[in-house]
Amino acid sequence: MFEIRQRDGLARVCRMVTAHGTVDTPALLPVINPNRPLISPREMKSTFGAQAIITNSYIIWRTPGLREAALSKGVHSLADFDGTVMTDSGTFQSYMYGRVEVGAKEIVEFQRSVRTDIGTILDIFTEPAATRDDVASAIEETIKRGAEAIPGKGEMLLAGTVQGGVYADLREDCARRMSDMAFDIHPIGGVVPLMEGYRYADLVDVVIASKKGLRPSRPVHLFGAGHPMLFPLAALMGCDLFDSSSYAKYAADGRILTPAGTLRVNELAEMPCACPVCSRHSAKEMAESQRLMAEHNLHISFTELRRVREAIRGGHLWELVEERARAHPSLIEALRRLATHSEYLERFEPLSRASALFYTGPETIQRPTVKRVRARLRERALPFVNKPLVVLPEVEKPYSRHHIETIEKIWKAADARIAVAGYFGLVPIELDEVYPISQSIIPQQTDLETQADAEREIRGEASAIDPAMPVFWDWQEEMTGLREGYPAKGAPDRDVGRVRAVADYQFGAGAGGALTRGAVAIVKSKRTGRIRNAMLDGKHVLSMRAHDGFFTLKPAGATVLHAALKAPRMRVVVAEDAVPFVKAGKNLFAKFALSCDPELRPGDEALLVDSSDKLLGLGQVLLVSGEIGAFERGVAVSARDGIP
Repeated sequence: MFEIRQRDGLARVCRMVTAHGTVDTPALLPVINPNRPLISPREMKSTFGAQAIITNSYIIWRTPGLREAALSKGVHSLADFDGTVMTDSGTFQSYMYGRVEVGAKEIVEFQRSVRTDIGTILDIFTEPAATRDDVASAIEETIKRGAEAIPGKGEMLLAGTVQGGVYADLREDCARRMSDMAFDIHPIGGVVPLMEGYRYADLVDVVIASKKGLRPSRPVHLFGAGHPMLFPLAALMGCDLFDSSSYAKYAADGRILTPAGTLRVNELAEMPCACPVCSRHSAKEMAESQRLMAEHNLHISFTELRRVREAIRGGHLWELVEERARAHPSLIEALRRLATHSEYLERFEPLSRASALFYTGPETIQRPTVKRVRARLRERALPFVNKPLVVLPEVEKPYSRHHIETIEKIWKAADARIAVAGYFGLVPIELDEVYPISQSIIPQQTDLETQADAEREIRGEASAIDPAMPVFWDWQEEMTGLREGYPAKGAPDRDVGRVRAVADYQFGAGAGGALTRGAVAIVKSKRTGRIRNAMLDGKHVLSMRAHDGFFTLKPAGATVLHAALKAPRMRVVVAEDAVPFVKAGKNLFAKFALSCDPELRPGDEALLVDSSDKLLGLGQVLLVSGEIGAFERGVAVSARDGIP
């Protein structure tokens, strides 16, 4: 019922299938008041494109007329909506008013009886100010209620809410225990007070803790997140569904939503918006109509979610989040808090993106992609500097082309390695075309925070190099010592050096040596002069991609790496039933992927093997460790070649 179609880190565009249709996520479920809907659910679908709505089963249950209609005709008929309907259980009413009259089992069975698509358990709302003991007690009651409710869900999808207050360890534990139960969707609850208080940094900790414990194959619903300024950040953290009555509540207060905050309409001389409503009405007309303001709020909300989905597809969600964060200091704080979770986020970061990395401010340098580059330079590139290192200043990209004359002079005079000191750290010249080193747009003059961070990284990387190998920071002044101490031994084969360096950086230590151990021939583009293919002993082992500077592995190359790298490196293990299909070059579907190398990332090249480590084929990873084994639908590895 839930399948990843496209992804950008934790953010994902998915297809969720319910009994009444398909929902494309990230998605907004507008809250419908069953007693007095301001905008009808039918209009929600026809005018705004809503694929799903959410209404309150407790209000329906306690209102005799609504209850009878829902039981006799179903909640879809009651709401006049033929798409997906989710129902809440009364948890928020219990939090607001102290209690509800319905029992936990009874409300779930009622939701099933009115044929809702997605029901919700009656969990215990945990406030941010609650003590740890109170939160722990509430979690136990929520778990108990969830276990009691599951047998009564029938064919209805059931949402098991994650609670835990502001205690990250309790959130993660609750999420893990909920994931072990037969739920279908997991809302993150108890967060409305955080959002109302602009405690977005605490919200980041809550969501990430919950994500760490949840099964990645289940949709994550951020309860009460209805302001469009939060959609990009929430999606970046892996939230799939949002709901809120904000569109109506803000309109009732004379305010309209924007991706950058809210505006009071009676303070506007004209409408600063091009939505269909604002294009046809003046500020005065808008201020006099709650209905018009609500329509505007829905247009803005659905437009922002379309923008988020396109950012995921285009690989520029981080830029959108950083742009939106400039709207409020609390969002900047949240973005910086997110950086403290980089180690977790990096596991899901793609090897490369379709769009370049755009610098938007000091927060950019804290992205998991940047931290990965620096880590790989330290672990997979700089340790292999077994010659003196000459450091050149950052110039236009690619560095090797703009420093070509300097490189020629250095290599003609000395036997040395060359690196460029810049935003990403010390980048060996052989790696200057890989993503995002070359595919990044960074101003020549960055902020002082970024400059200081880059300087610390460069010095730290230099100190990690073998102290027996000197580092030359000013090649012009130090050329004499460089020439006399480390005289040239003949011009190095730059192309083979680049193949070896990129392979080590991309596939891990030892890969470059294995793929260049023998007679190496390089095929270059006649137009650009860049490497296109690498041959080893007459066999095509690698092709270099123009868009990101990484290699596409060929069957002969896969065979070499399979023999050179010990399991589980680069491996995805295939279930026996799928072996014939993988050997024929077919995609590996999630339900037939058993395990994978925990170092693989989305977009990485993978060796497909059976349980005895026999090489079956190769392809590009879409799901990573933790996701493989959890998803039952969709493609886990996009296969390219089978190896019979």
